[in-house]
Amino acid sequence: MTDREVHCYELVADCRLRAATDLFVHTWDPVVLAALRTGPRRRRELRTAVGGISDKVLTDTLHRLLATGLVDRHAHAEAPPRVEYGLTGLGQSLVEGPMMALGRWAVEHGDELLEAQESAARTPG
Repeated sequence: MTDREVHCYELVADCRLRAATDLFVHTWDPVVLAALRTGPRRRRELRTAVGGISDKVLTDTLHRLLATGLVDRHAHAEAPPRVEYGLTGLGQSLVEGPMMALGRWAVEHGDELLEAQESAARTPG
């Protein structure tokens, strides 16, 4: 085990696992990533595909995803200007790997998960 790995166990906040799980802290981030799975989209197309997301929240989400290197922005030199957002290689690997696995898990165990949550909500303290 390297010094960095030992340090990770001592200071869990600096751990790569924490950095990876932080990608799912914001509700709309995985939804926008999934909407980009089929290829680059213009902002309007992305907002329509996602549904239920406000313009401000979409802006914040895109800024966050750009900053994490999961999404890139491509401005086409046309009149009128056209901007598309798409997954980077890193974003594609997240969507095709862990997010797909989580999706399969949710399909398989979603009923159990919802049942446990509903049971906990009905049980006082």
